[in-house]
Amino acid sequence: MAMAKTNLTYKQAITEIEEILEQIESDELDVDELSKNVKRVAELIKFCKKKLHNTEEEVQKIIDEMED
Repeated sequence: MAMAKTNLTYKQAITEIEEILEQIESDELDVDELSKNVKRVAELIKFCKKKLHNTEEEVQKIIDEMED
């Protein structure tokens, strides 16, 4: 489950994180799956942080342009 989904949205990433966390909390995963899923959650969190950062920069750029 690599980050192959290039058109992944922030909302989809959050939803997937929540689904994986529910599986982990309910002990539905075996140890092999757990490791893979923890890595996936880390990738998704990284994706979300990057998305938030990029959005923040875009908004700031728009605000700067409005002030000129």
